[in-house]
Amino acid sequence: MYAIFENGSKQYKASVGDTVKVEKLDAQVGATVTFPVILTADDKGIAVGKEVEKVVVTAEVIAQGKDKKIIVFKYKAKKNERKKQGHRQPYTQIKVTAIGAAEAKKPRAKKAAATEENAAEAKAE
Repeated sequence: MYAIFENGSKQYKASVGDTVKVEKLDAQVGATVTFPVILTADDKGIAVGKEVEKVVVTAEVIAQGKDKKIIVFKYKAKKNERKKQGHRQPYTQIKVTAIGAAEAKKPRAKKAAATEENAAEAKAE
């Protein structure tokens, strides 16, 4: 199974366990990030649009870094115009851990917190 997800107006193809270099994210190394899915494909077929509306790619941030330097050279013939410039694109390397539906919020935690508050109020009275 693979999915195509979007980040920074670019699309990436990934399967579970793949490492992908994506556009720089504001996340610490070891953090978990999610991306919206555009398309999924498996042995059942291809799913797009409303079928994958709630599907997300979950990934772990492995590293932050910069790519190799590229040389940007602008030249205009017969004008003596030359401009040499270097560029290193920042990136975030991620490892895809899961492809599937977004996790639903757990109402149990709220109930447990509410019962703890009720117990604290009862002790106060």
